[in-house]
Amino acid sequence: MSRDLRKFHRQTTIRLIIGGLLLLFVVGSGLIYFIYGPDTFLSSLLCMAGGLIPVGLIVVILWVLDWIVKRADRD
Repeated sequence: MSRDLRKFHRQTTIRLIIGGLLLLFVVGSGLIYFIYGPDTFLSSLLCMAGGLIPVGLIVVILWVLDWIVKRADRD
């Protein structure tokens, strides 16, 4: 059994990010739903999704830059 620590690190980081987002959306929005009602719940989902758009753009840009660097490094 080989240990690939880079793969383990990448996998753990992805799981932590997904878990954090699930906590934010499920628990946070659930509490907003129970305390303030369904209209505010929908607004909270819209605001949280809107707040994640810049984060998603940054991740995509960094992923593209990483792909370019790896591709240029082979030459």
